[in-house]
This record gives sequence, structure tokens and C-alpha cells, in this order.
Amino acid sequence: MRVLVVEDEPILADAIAEWLRDEPHAVDVVGDGGSAVERIHTYDYDVVVLDRDLPVLHGDEVCRLLIESPSTARVLMLTASAAVADRVGGLSLGADDYLTKPFALAELAARVQALGRRSRPAAPPVLRRGELELDPSRREVFRDGVQIPLARKEFGVLAELLRADGATVSAEQLLEKVWDEFADPFTGSVRLTVHKLRRKLGEPTLIDTITGVGYRLR
Repeated sequence: MRVLVVEDEPILADAIAEWLRDEPHAVDVVGDGGSAVERIHTYDYDVVVLDRDLPVLHGDEVCRLLIESPSTARVLMLTASAAVADRVGGLSLGADDYLTKPFALAELAARVQALGRRSRPAAPPVLRRGELELDPSRREVFRDGVQIPLARKEFGVLAELLRADGATVSAEQLLEKVWDEFADPFTGSVRLTVHKLRRKLGEPTLIDTITGVGYRLR
């Protein structure tokens, strides 16, 4: 999934981002509400982790603008207040979930994962196509019953190709879903990752390159 973390406390923002990247998700981080709105209009996020008390533009206004936009991103709102009225207020703005500071990063990650499932069309818990099987929760991949260890980016790329169910996925789409904002589209990261993935999946090859378009599973 692609996640936007909007948090003006740098240490907390970095801790959240590092934990979510280990899940693994593609994570972008901004520290104010104005920057959050710009990112939401630029990228297609699955989940936005949104601090309520933000500089430049308050989190309530960011949430309102997000709900009014075409984005299907789910919102997990963060706040330092444990008051019931504040939680109800945040949810009434359109937030999908609410978490009070301080919180356990493991709980935040679990809530992000749950919201991400709601932001996507319903999908089976285990992704299958032909002899391939990918279990997102266990982070396991099998071909003909034989487990194949994959690096995080390789796992993410294969998951997106499986979700496409034979349709072609462009390099740009893979960059957006598997990498983060710091990925350079001219480095050949996607091409190199697909090359390594093909090698690990073995012969006969299961991934076709559609010249000028992208990649698809056979």
C-alpha cells in the first residue's frame, strides 16, 4: 500500500514511517497540512495517517478536503486528546479511525493495514494465479508448492502484478504503489527489481515485458 503520514513531530513521524516501511508499505511523510493537501492531489494513497493538530492547515480541514476530493484514501486521525468529544468530532469529519497519543506503533500499523483493505476492492486473503501463490499476511510466496524468499520490493511488485490478474501494470504504477516519493523514475529500479524477481521465480518465466507499456503475469 501507499501511505501518507502527516505529522509535525519529526521524531514521531520518522518512527511511524520506519515501522510502516517494514510492513512493507511505501510511505511518504509531510509535516504540515498544506503539504498534505498538495500530496493528496498528486498521489493516489490508500491510507492517510493524519495528525489533527497541524501547522499551516489544521488536520480537520485536511480531512474535510480529502473527503471532498476524488481520493478513496482512508483516514486514520491522530490526536493528543483522549476526550470523547474530540474523537467524535474527528469521526464526524469523515475520518475512518481514530488513535490517541501516545500509542503503540504495532497498533497503528494494524489499523493502517485494516483501513488499507477497506480502500481496495475486495480481494482474497491469499493471491493466486496459476502455479503462483502469495500470502500478504505471512509475506510468503510459493511456486508449485516451493517457497521462494523475496526482498521487500520484489514481494511488493509481485503482489501488484497478482492483483492485476493478467492485466498489464506500468512501471509508473509500480513505482507509485511499491516505492515512495524519493524513488527516481529514471534509475531503472522497477526494471532491475522485475529482473531479480524473474530470476527468483525460475523457469519458465512468468512475467512478460510489454514494450513501452509495462509488465504482466502469464
